[in-house]
Amino acid sequence: MKMFKSNAYLGDVATDTSKFIPSIVTYAKKNGLILLIFLITFIACSIVLFFDCATTGSVSSFSIEDYEVGQISDRTVIAAKSLPPTADNPVAITKGERIVKKGFPISAEALEKLAKMAASPEYIDFRTFANKMLYLLLVFALWYFLCSATVRQKIPKRRELITLCSFFFLVYIAATFGSKVTAFSSPFMLPVILPVVFVVVLTTVLFELIPAVYFSVILSLGVFCASNFEGVPFLFTLASAMTTARIIYKIERRGDMVVASLLLSLFNAVYIFALMIIFNHNFSDLIPIVLLTAISGFVSGILALGFLTPLELLLNTASVFRLIDLSDLNNPVMRRMLVAARGTYNHSLMVATLAETACGEIGANPLLARVGAYYHDLGKVEQSEYFVENQQGSNKHDDINPRLSASVIRSHVKKGVEKAHQMHLPQEVIDIISEHHGNSLIAYFYNEAKKLDDTVSTEEFSYAGTPPSSKESAVVMLADTVEAACRTLEKPSVSRLEKFIHQLVQSKIEHHQLDNAGLTFKDISVIESAFVNILAGYYHSRIEYPNQKDPEESKKKSEETVPNQQSQKRVEPEQNNTSGKEAAEEKAKEINAESTEKHEEEKEK
Repeated sequence: MKMFKSNAYLGDVATDTSKFIPSIVTYAKKNGLILLIFLITFIACSIVLFFDCATTGSVSSFSIEDYEVGQISDRTVIAAKSLPPTADNPVAITKGERIVKKGFPISAEALEKLAKMAASPEYIDFRTFANKMLYLLLVFALWYFLCSATVRQKIPKRRELITLCSFFFLVYIAATFGSKVTAFSSPFMLPVILPVVFVVVLTTVLFELIPAVYFSVILSLGVFCASNFEGVPFLFTLASAMTTARIIYKIERRGDMVVASLLLSLFNAVYIFALMIIFNHNFSDLIPIVLLTAISGFVSGILALGFLTPLELLLNTASVFRLIDLSDLNNPVMRRMLVAARGTYNHSLMVATLAETACGEIGANPLLARVGAYYHDLGKVEQSEYFVENQQGSNKHDDINPRLSASVIRSHVKKGVEKAHQMHLPQEVIDIISEHHGNSLIAYFYNEAKKLDDTVSTEEFSYAGTPPSSKESAVVMLADTVEAACRTLEKPSVSRLEKFIHQLVQSKIEHHQLDNAGLTFKDISVIESAFVNILAGYYHSRIEYPNQKDPEESKKKSEETVPNQQSQKRVEPEQNNTSGKEAAEEKAKEINAESTEKHEEEKEK
């Protein structure tokens, strides 16, 4: 019986192992690139850490400055290697010799031997090296967790990880070797040479606020290790980085960077002054420390502005400055769309308004949605006459096969992506262009083809793209659908718009177009409300004023009036009086209408 249970247990273990190993392999394939980037950065930091330990005068994880003659030793130090006497230090050390003994005072000779051991390149403090290696391993594990889809809801792109790891390595080197320079050996002077503001400004502009906040935490932990676990550089880095991310996040123009740099220099000065008070530092060097820290913050901000444009082009990121440049409607691409496809141009502007408003309501990136909406129909410019918003009179699809019509309609997505790559648009904008129709069905031409051939398949009349993978892309898809469909709605009152928009959105949900967008039911409700408010204002009805007449009706009435001019001349005096009163009343109505119209115009202004 026991044998049977043992065999069953071993079988369960083998089964679990057989399931566990493939899952590890699958996970490694999926996240192998991220793991490789972090591994390379960890190895690079470890190399710097090794040189740091090799050039630091320490024994048994303690600096030689911690020892003095007559001090009662709290540890026993045994020589691991023999060292011959030299001119600088004539004492000799034998392997296995007990230099100091725990609980006994340190003699002058023992202190000389400890100094000789600490200064020798053969006596690298591997315990300190191992301790810091373990600490760095924990920091990178935390960083990997903060970059996971569980926290960020999407895995960072390769260019983002490489850039952030490069920034981390830069700050780590500055903190490690900067502390060895005599002028910056003090924990209060070390922040002067740390490029914290520089890297966090670039991170915030290039990769938005949340990655910058997470990176600020990791950066401060790295500085804590590189500065031999000093509290002042750690706290200063954390406070300065967080403040930088918060200030830079709200900037929308490059010129505002100067003001932001001044604010950052002020905050840095306040932070270092507060730390000097907290840690009871001698105020004899207060002015140089505070002044240099403030100058460092300002110079870092201005320097980051100079590096920003090259990095934007190199990384091709959707930074706020680049998106603002792309949102300029006077650029050649948008002007060509205005000339060649005026209907598509106006449609894109309306979609941009809807998408920007909705994204602002749900906490997505409204600027990215607006730019993506401007360019989402970029592929229609070449064959604009095949799209209904650009047609005037005849419809070219009346003369061609439904399959060919669907092919022309479907091709505008592919052409738009190709043009976007030629323009070097950010990948986030290209994703919106490629996903704004998802893999949905071109229903009209599918139904037309169905009338001719019952065997036609839906794949022939479906877009070749993928459903939206971000909130911004999903909102642009919904805005595109809603704006185009609501043009056909008769008497678009608020209630009718609400029902119609809800039906359109539910249709996208039922056809699984929003499965990967990360939108919640609350987001969907907010988006619908935003669309209704915008379109209700766009399609709002105005009262008909007495002086507003249809030109066709006026022409028709004038034609009917000409044959009856003779009869109108023969009017009774009472009738003349009556017509005079009616004319006066009509004139009064016109005056009231004009005043009402002016009043409404003033209210609108």
